[in-house]
Amino acid sequence: MFNFRNWRQIKRSKQIMRVLVKYGLDYFIDRSKTGLLLRIRKSPRDYQKLTGPEKLRLALEELGPTFIKFGQILSIRPDFLPSAFIKELEKLQDRVPPFSSFQAQKIIEKELNKPLEKLFKKFETKPIAAASLSQVHKAILPNNELVAVKVQRPDIKEIIELDLGILENLAGFLENRLKNGWVYRPKLIVAEIKKAIRREIDFTNEAYNFEKFRINFKEIEYIKVPKIYWEMSTAKVLTMEFMKGRKINEITQDKYKNIFEVEKIAKRGAKAILKQILEDGFFHADPHPANLLIQPPATIVMLDVGMVGYLDKETIFKIAKLLQAIIDKNLEQIINCLENLGVVVKEVDKNLFRQDLKELFDRYFGVPLKRLEIRKISEDMLKVIVEHRLVLPPGFVLMLKALSMEETIGKKLDPDFDMISTAKPFVKKFLRKKFIPQELLKKSNILFQESVELIEELPRDLIDILHKIKEGRLKFNFEHQGLGKLTKEINRSTNRLSFSLIIAALIIGSSLILQQQIGPFIFGYPVLGIIGYLLASFLGLGLIISILSSGKWK
Repeated sequence: MFNFRNWRQIKRSKQIMRVLVKYGLDYFIDRSKTGLLLRIRKSPRDYQKLTGPEKLRLALEELGPTFIKFGQILSIRPDFLPSAFIKELEKLQDRVPPFSSFQAQKIIEKELNKPLEKLFKKFETKPIAAASLSQVHKAILPNNELVAVKVQRPDIKEIIELDLGILENLAGFLENRLKNGWVYRPKLIVAEIKKAIRREIDFTNEAYNFEKFRINFKEIEYIKVPKIYWEMSTAKVLTMEFMKGRKINEITQDKYKNIFEVEKIAKRGAKAILKQILEDGFFHADPHPANLLIQPPATIVMLDVGMVGYLDKETIFKIAKLLQAIIDKNLEQIINCLENLGVVVKEVDKNLFRQDLKELFDRYFGVPLKRLEIRKISEDMLKVIVEHRLVLPPGFVLMLKALSMEETIGKKLDPDFDMISTAKPFVKKFLRKKFIPQELLKKSNILFQESVELIEELPRDLIDILHKIKEGRLKFNFEHQGLGKLTKEINRSTNRLSFSLIIAALIIGSSLILQQQIGPFIFGYPVLGIIGYLLASFLGLGLIISILSSGKWK
């Protein structure tokens, strides 16, 4: 049953259920008998002509800020819902009236510990934008700099925590009570979205995101990121440079035809997101047209960066290989890349999964490369993945969604825009960079440092073992099945350990020679370093063959 903690939760739960009933979304109430629990009386169905996704969107809008944000985050996670729902949730609007300027003033003064007149030379009481979590006011600083002040809604944190608690209860209830409820992962969905919403309601997170994007794009003149005024920013107030520009929807109008270079904007937007994904590993997870401004002739301004994605170096490399496989139309490589990304679990029928992917990509590979769309490929690929109940890394899903959104914007600006052709040189450059001597030397240096750390820790570990032996605290747990075999195994293990230490010493020594550039040289590389690596490779290969042939490698 629901674990209600107080009367507020019960009251709010009844409101939520009434809205679900109103829009004909009471299927789960019927199935779980929650309506009986909360004494909800069903009302006539006024929305039967609407589709399921439309009903869900309208219900979320009526339920207020938490649920609007819930839906907006769901819309960038196509692994959670079918594509029809995702497309409808993308239309979610923050139809929330602005709160009073008096309340905004009080929040600013409390957060910044100063009266408004000392903070700003001028403060416009009418907000220039209002959303589910905050609203934005235009202001002028005492030094005449124009700023945008983002103010969090009063008590929104408490409202969100109340709603999140109810959603957690509901998710757990559905997962336990509904047949195959675990398959749809309601608890995981709520947990992920809860984490995302909590990050967004702390404005310092967005401030750090802005700063990171400013650093990453400091060398690129056609991308602008607002400056953050840290001394005037807190968890509830964010003061940033005011940026002028036009919305993407505006610049396609005829009156702006000779002002904006739309083809260039489309390409620059694509290059920006590819840089974020393949070079920075830190990207805007929601590059929606509403979160961008355009300055003439072709400068892109980043506005709302509350939702971001992170990728580690290993995942970036796997994504680059996947994109290259799509460009090359290499089906086997695509499947291998997806498996390496960690989306395939043991319980999945791999043969059936591969067959479904083969049928999918066979359809796409029959058309020219320039007609392939990342958005369509992603949608269909995710559909297959979700059907097979596979687990997707969140960063990978957000990356696909970000690429798809950028492609949609590009095609809106320029019907001939080709995302895959734009990505091609980026991917090739990235993969080529992985194998240049400098990168290999960097990896060798990291390996050397790790080996040094291992050698430094080894004496301490040995001393610790000796102390335990001396104090009689060292224990071995083994099952005796013949001392003869045990002696042979110990001798074999000792020999392998000795070989391993010799190989490690050769690698470390060779790395030092390469790093210090000690002659003589051949083709620009130290001869002794190369010989050391070759000898280490030969010994390592012999050791691997010995282990495999013994059958003791598992």
